[in-house]
Amino acid sequence: MDMKIKSDDFVFLPLGGSGEIGMNANLYHYQGRWLMVDLGISFPDETMPGVDVVLPDLRFIEARKDKLEAIILTHAHEDHFGAIPYLWKRLGVPVYGTAFTLALLRRKLAESRLDYKIPLHELDFNIAYDFGPFSVELVQLTHSVPDPAALVLRSDKGTILHTGDWKFDETPMLGVDTDRQRLRQLGDEGVLALIGDSTNAMVEGHTPSEAVARAGLTEAIADADGLVAVTCFASNVARLDSIIAAAAANNRSVCVVGRALNRTIGAARDTGYLRDIPDFVSETEVSLIPRNHMVVICTGSQGETRAAMARIAAGAHESIDLQPGDTVIYSSRQIPGNEPAITKVQDMLVRRGIHLITDDDQPVHVSGHPARDELIEMYGLVRPTVAIPVHGTARHLMAHAGLAKDCQVKQTLIPDNGAAICLSEDKADIIGHAPVGLLTHEGGKVVDLQSDHLRSRRRMLWNGTMTATVVLSASGELLLAPQVSQAGLCTDDQAADFVAGTSLAIEDAVAERVRPGDDDNVIEQIVRTTLRQMAKSQFRLRPTVHVHVMRTDITGVPA
Repeated sequence: MDMKIKSDDFVFLPLGGSGEIGMNANLYHYQGRWLMVDLGISFPDETMPGVDVVLPDLRFIEARKDKLEAIILTHAHEDHFGAIPYLWKRLGVPVYGTAFTLALLRRKLAESRLDYKIPLHELDFNIAYDFGPFSVELVQLTHSVPDPAALVLRSDKGTILHTGDWKFDETPMLGVDTDRQRLRQLGDEGVLALIGDSTNAMVEGHTPSEAVARAGLTEAIADADGLVAVTCFASNVARLDSIIAAAAANNRSVCVVGRALNRTIGAARDTGYLRDIPDFVSETEVSLIPRNHMVVICTGSQGETRAAMARIAAGAHESIDLQPGDTVIYSSRQIPGNEPAITKVQDMLVRRGIHLITDDDQPVHVSGHPARDELIEMYGLVRPTVAIPVHGTARHLMAHAGLAKDCQVKQTLIPDNGAAICLSEDKADIIGHAPVGLLTHEGGKVVDLQSDHLRSRRRMLWNGTMTATVVLSASGELLLAPQVSQAGLCTDDQAADFVAGTSLAIEDAVAERVRPGDDDNVIEQIVRTTLRQMAKSQFRLRPTVHVHVMRTDITGVPA
């Protein structure tokens, strides 16, 4: 569908985060200007070898960056702000957010020496800010990280509430509960559309309070013998506070292992959080303290191979050594797609005689997202005309849309990434689609996921590779048996016969098909076809193939 956005159209356009969990990047348009809300990452799966992170393709807004007012961040989670270090140069606009969000971003940028290059501006709650034609207000929410904000965007067309990530928590362990009073006031004023979190739209009931996780952690640590290691999301400040409190309640010292955790703790202290806690034990001091008096908090809850937990589980960490009878607690959820990596690490722990605890065993984790009862309450407060579910897979979005209909919301519209949704006085319509895609960061650079070298890498991952070298006379006769090698096609026991058979097949093909005067390109194609035919007939694979053709003169000296 062609994109036809009029100057005065009020448009919502997600570039990432709709139909998926992660990589949130959203655009708003009004009076010819654009505003970006969040710019996050997601993580690679097994089909992306060598890729560090996955990023949204910004080509649509890059072509209009002179009309982009700013980037506003809802909160400090990687899927909402993690792409700033990689993609900000492509846009070059100021970045805005709440105190903790910017404190953590600033520390993250410092690692790339970008902290003084990107203009960062702090926003407060319940104040109207103007960004060109956009009037934006931040509303206090509760999440697993300090200072999360919903955005209220006002225009002559109506008011939009962009929730970001949130939950209702009557007993938050960090910060305050969601500002229901302000949400109710917005509902009284009139809200055209709610664009909101769908992560737990299929979960019945109410998301438990962080107080439940704190109590569960305290009990699990009390029951543990030996050293306790707890792994969680590095940015979950509320959980870090709960783990530290649970350790203190059991007279245990705490050691923090992992750069990302220390970055988060530093940002929290910069903004007034985590200040009234005991001093941490350094990694080198852990071995000096009785094991039943130690709690180690470490990164790696998602099975990341380079994170602390994976190295500890493998017995490869330089300072932390688990012993049989020690306990490891996973105080986090499994991000879809990470299950195999997490299971691999957990299996290593169990084989070593480590007692493993997850939230399937005890209440050591609670979500930071709203379950169905909270969504129902939110719709009762805000009473929007239109519901646009985001932040979830297709199943999550469908469940959220169905709930909104049950709440008597007049219209629900489920977006795909790239859908341009025009919001008018009483409805929403898709008026076109922007180009979207995936970028990746690998090898220190940002590249398109569909770039030739990444496509070749994926092909080699699943189909292997074959290489052949043929040496010909100037007239095109084979002077030596073709040299063939393979990787990833067969077992070592099969390799010798397969390579020898392929070499003979190349000899036959050259003898039958090469004619005097054929150039190297023709010969290369004949050999390439033979390699592919052999791989397909023997193993039903389509490997990446490389062919080298060498010519010699009559005396045997390379031509």
